[in-house]
Amino acid sequence: TDNLSDALKKLKITTTDSTADSLEGCLDCLLQALAQNNMETSEKIQKSGVLQVFASLLTPQSSCTAKVANIIAEVARNEFMRNPCVDAGLIPPLVQLLNCKDQEVLLQTGRALGNICYDSHEGRNAVDHAGGAHIVVDHIRSLCSKTDPASEKLLTVFCGMLMNYSNENDTLQSQLINMGVIPTLVKLLGIHCQNAALTEMCLVAFGNLAELESSKEQFAYTNIAEELVKLFKKQIEHDKKEMIFEVLAPLAENDVIKLQLVEAGLVECLLEIVQKTVDSDKEDDVAELKTASDLMVLLLLGDESMQKLFEGGRGSVFQRVLLWIPSNSHQLQLAGALAIANFARNDGNCIHMVDNGIVQKLMDLLDRHVEDGNVTVQHAALSALRNLAIPVVNKAKMLSAGVAEAVLKFLRSEMPPVQFKLLGTLRMLIDAQAEAAEQLGKNVKLVERLVEWCEAKDHAGVMGESNRLLSALIRHSKSKEVIRTIVQSGGIKHLVTMATSEHVIMQNEALVALALIAALELGTAEKDLENAQLVQILHRLLSDDRSAPEIKYNSMVLICALIGSEPLQKEVQSMAFLEVVSKLRSHENKTVAQQASLTEQRLAVES
Repeated sequence: TDNLSDALKKLKITTTDSTADSLEGCLDCLLQALAQNNMETSEKIQKSGVLQVFASLLTPQSSCTAKVANIIAEVARNEFMRNPCVDAGLIPPLVQLLNCKDQEVLLQTGRALGNICYDSHEGRNAVDHAGGAHIVVDHIRSLCSKTDPASEKLLTVFCGMLMNYSNENDTLQSQLINMGVIPTLVKLLGIHCQNAALTEMCLVAFGNLAELESSKEQFAYTNIAEELVKLFKKQIEHDKKEMIFEVLAPLAENDVIKLQLVEAGLVECLLEIVQKTVDSDKEDDVAELKTASDLMVLLLLGDESMQKLFEGGRGSVFQRVLLWIPSNSHQLQLAGALAIANFARNDGNCIHMVDNGIVQKLMDLLDRHVEDGNVTVQHAALSALRNLAIPVVNKAKMLSAGVAEAVLKFLRSEMPPVQFKLLGTLRMLIDAQAEAAEQLGKNVKLVERLVEWCEAKDHAGVMGESNRLLSALIRHSKSKEVIRTIVQSGGIKHLVTMATSEHVIMQNEALVALALIAALELGTAEKDLENAQLVQILHRLLSDDRSAPEIKYNSMVLICALIGSEPLQKEVQSMAFLEVVSKLRSHENKTVAQQASLTEQRLAVES
């Protein structure tokens, strides 16, 4: 301690009149003290005011420069020392030292700047202001192809410095991307893949940059996919694989990179991991199984990568994924169902899968989860069934396979994501399927649940889908009995509210359903239509210039049907509809104009 105090005193008076030797001795003493107790020594250095002295010692000519930079690197390992280093004016002379040729000086300077930048907004700003990042990127570029140990050590430090400089800072990450750091780092990874420390630095830097959208476009122009897959195949340790996964996941969000990863053989690696870990309950294996199967699902979100792996339904990857669905692992069941939902993104794939028995596999999976209620698996299996039900030719096949009954088992679910998919699946199934729509529309339990969900204000998706299914049951069945069931369950007011939706498609579906109600069961629905103020709403829709042509058309059709009811006709007469309708006779849309003439005639006759 005495030596340290002496050294600090000497350093304060030393800059002008000391010999290099005595300076060297003082610095050695500081380094020794830091090695023994970094935190305590750093506090003493800060209190002594010697940091300001260091600024003048950081000159390329001085033989002590590397030691001074080393001391700064050591003290900056403490969070409380980073701002004082900035305040002491150390950043500009350190950045200047990046221009010198001496490897030891460069190494210690890189460490010092990297440590000062670690989690320090002030440190990063000062380095940015002094132009440090640019010089470091240039160094990495010129050293990139050198594989001697000294160069690799320097590259590791410089990569680490850039990582600390830009970590979680979008502005500085963008700056590095604009400097073209990505192709350089990818090249670096390829050349130095044998060097564990440098590889690790590269991976962390990639993970750091890959979150930014602009970086993905740059990554797509490199052979990053190939390099990462090559590196991945060599890894045995869980932690190393995890590091690569952390880079792969954000990169795989880009469709071009998805395809590159598939072509580089990542899928085979992932399937191998699944095979090795599926029966293990070791924590690392469970984590790897999840990450690998999740990544697999992510790769299938790209149209090209998905189609490449589907291979007309003959692809070995597709066949392997099918085996995940009956597995005993919830994680694999989930990934398998999500993968099927992703394969089911075009009619051809959907038709092929339904013809080859996928529906039964998904229904069996749902059956296993009716009681235990694994929500994510339920949601995924319903998503897959919903997508498979989109092609017209699949609907009847899926209905006769019992999909509607299988889906209805989840009516009692209290989980909005499951409710949402259940509704979507039923809506897809009954599209243009009159018999099925009638059967479901007469199911009182279903209709009552729909009416309940139409009020799910906290879950807009569930509310919207419930309304749409209510409307679809009427539109596709055109059945009086279905309408009566919906009236008795209190569904009319929701269809009227749906006519005011901000989505034209929903407004339209509501108006068509209401027109069918008015045509087929006006007497039964009359009271509810009146209470829901349908006539006032139609007046508003027809008067509003922003209403779409089809909304105006269907509103007029509905008005003509409503005047068959005495109380509703009175409302229509009291609201000056003739005036609004006659204006629409000159509407630019021919169909609207024609309907306006017809409606005007009907209204004139009735009045």
